[in-house]
Amino acid sequence: MAHLRSRRRLALAVPVVLSLTASLGFLPSVASAAPAAGTVARAADGPNLAYVVNTRTDRRTIESVRREITRNGGTIVAGYDRIGVIVAHSANPDFGARMRAVRGVDSAGATRTAPLSAAGTTDEGAAQVLSRAEQARLAASAAAGEEPLEADQWDLRAIGADRAARINPGSRNVTVGVIDTGVDDTHPDIAPNFSASQSANCVSGKADTTYGAWRPVDADHYHGTHVAGEIAAARNGVGVAGVAPGVKVASITVSQPDEKSLFYPESVVCAFVFAADHGIEITNNSYYVDPWLYNCMDDPDQRAIVDAVNRAQLYAQRKGTLNVASAGNSNHDLDADAIVDDSSPDDSTTPQTRTIDPHECFDIPTQLPGVVTVSAVGVKGAKSYYSSYGRGVVDVAGPGGDRYQIPDTPSKNGRILSTMPNNQYGFLQGTSMASPHVAAVAALLKSARPHATPAQLQALLKAQADNPGCPTEPYDGDGDGVVDATCAGGKRVNGFYGFGVVNALRAVK
Repeated sequence: MAHLRSRRRLALAVPVVLSLTASLGFLPSVASAAPAAGTVARAADGPNLAYVVNTRTDRRTIESVRREITRNGGTIVAGYDRIGVIVAHSANPDFGARMRAVRGVDSAGATRTAPLSAAGTTDEGAAQVLSRAEQARLAASAAAGEEPLEADQWDLRAIGADRAARINPGSRNVTVGVIDTGVDDTHPDIAPNFSASQSANCVSGKADTTYGAWRPVDADHYHGTHVAGEIAAARNGVGVAGVAPGVKVASITVSQPDEKSLFYPESVVCAFVFAADHGIEITNNSYYVDPWLYNCMDDPDQRAIVDAVNRAQLYAQRKGTLNVASAGNSNHDLDADAIVDDSSPDDSTTPQTRTIDPHECFDIPTQLPGVVTVSAVGVKGAKSYYSSYGRGVVDVAGPGGDRYQIPDTPSKNGRILSTMPNNQYGFLQGTSMASPHVAAVAALLKSARPHATPAQLQALLKAQADNPGCPTEPYDGDGDGVVDATCAGGKRVNGFYGFGVVNALRAVK
């Protein structure tokens, strides 16, 4: 499965980048690379690729650009006129350059490097699915008032979610949208809180609301179901409990239905717009947008990707949606001078090794303005060995699991236990698991304060967090005697934990 993720906050790096609402107009123009106007477009001389074309939002401009897309060998898949993003397919090798030369187009580029096929996340390592016998053994150790498998959910106790549920489990008026690989809404722990009317499949770049389209294509696409259970598994005497067991969850599927399970930009644009238009208060984003781990603003294709996704997530924020995202599993310092990226693009067999400046090349959606960036901690409250970090980048931290930090639980498993497709349960670790803990705490805050804006919810998450401060000893996450990361900052805010580990109990008091 693809990289469910990594990042650095755009606004910190480029002063006006995050007023990207003006569509990155401060960047050098790339239109000069376009062929001479008036030449006839070649319709099918190259691979069939997907593109985003980002324009001004007035009706006349959009209509003109739509005509130029067709004239230059493109087919329109979806148009999001309110944010000026058009998704198109084309086999014309000059399509991107030609569209960048069109009047009214702010940016345009391919969203992938490999041809379209018949469809990244941030979990670390393979899932460990519990057998029926293991489930029965764990259920025998459950205390009174606990869910059968709750004894193994050290993460709930770490942030006070078990006690918070007794005060306020969350409101049915709050929905967390899981933008991911799909959610198995037939799972007995998810079904009671699932919102079908706020769910869709956005894989093509256009929302499909056919009943069940939001489900994972098969059991190997388990990531979204695990995330959904962490957020809102019901306290119903079955299996596990979520951090906010009274709120609703929706599924917006964006990953390709194949072995790589990539998350392409057009799918994510669709997801943010759909979430905003369907009243979803919070989205969880445990992935990075493929095919580039970091999108560099001096590349016209990558620049267009950042522009399109940013327009969509800013639209969601304006409509009242808080977007929460994982920081990544590369153990990268996202405030470093340079990072080696040897995994991009990930949709072809020939990724390039390149050294990037994380202040100019961005992991999205996590580095976009207003998005809550989440690092991961283990049971001891220390940064997880895999978690990316960075002063001024990470906002808060949440339990993501760590196989080197061992809990005193029946299974002695330091990862996160949650729901899996086909009525199963399993352990996973990653910033993919940390992000839904934060999204769920944000849902509790929204439940208690229904009129809070996304910015106010983010401020509350930070104000109520518990910050352990930078470690006093050199950080050796995997215990091999080698220093793995350096924490910058103080007790109030630092690169490992941002403002600290979120607290569910404080959210409901």
